[in-house]
Amino acid sequence: MTMALRNQPSPISDAGAISLCALIFTISSFWWINARQGCLESWEPQSFAAIVHCSLTRLRLPLVLHNTGAKPIVVQDLRMTFPDEPASHLPLLWMSSPSRLRPGLDEEPKLPAGFAVAGREAQQLFMEFEAPFAGFVLEPRDYRVQMQVRVGHRKGWRPLLTFTLRAANIIDRDRYTVYSNAPVELTREDRQKADAALRELLDEQENLPALGEGKRWDPSDD
Repeated sequence: MTMALRNQPSPISDAGAISLCALIFTISSFWWINARQGCLESWEPQSFAAIVHCSLTRLRLPLVLHNTGAKPIVVQDLRMTFPDEPASHLPLLWMSSPSRLRPGLDEEPKLPAGFAVAGREAQQLFMEFEAPFAGFVLEPRDYRVQMQVRVGHRKGWRPLLTFTLRAANIIDRDRYTVYSNAPVELTREDRQKADAALRELLDEQENLPALGEGKRWDPSDD
């Protein structure tokens, strides 16, 4: 009889185990809903605006930033890099935050400034990037581009998004206008225009003076 009583499960221990599991579940749920630090994610833009001149290369992209966690994420800075290109292809720097994709004379300049992406929310933003030196020329071909970001809770630059920039779609290089980033096949006439514009840019680039220091480029950032 004594041995049989010892082998029976204790109702007190079972209740304690259930209470402990409930407590762990409550704390975990609170942390997941209210305190979890997530990460930023983004997607390939379907369009872009560009001007590619021997003295100026500027790109404007529509970006969607999504915060996967519960806590806000502070974005301090962004830049565009070209992982597959030579070291001469320096990152394009974040120069402004326009209110729309299509450039226009009636726009008010808005300098880069840090911003926060609230937890589990997404923001659509227009980001304008510019080459730090004159003489940077995009050829009419595809580029693998990596968008990098600096956030408040981490140190250094971190990859945000890698996508294909289809610079071959840039037809009128001296005009700051909008292009599709879709993989479309250009007509022969369009390719001839793009090749002629590139040759003109390269001829002008040969006559440029020695490059000075960049606008915001700081090698110590890396």
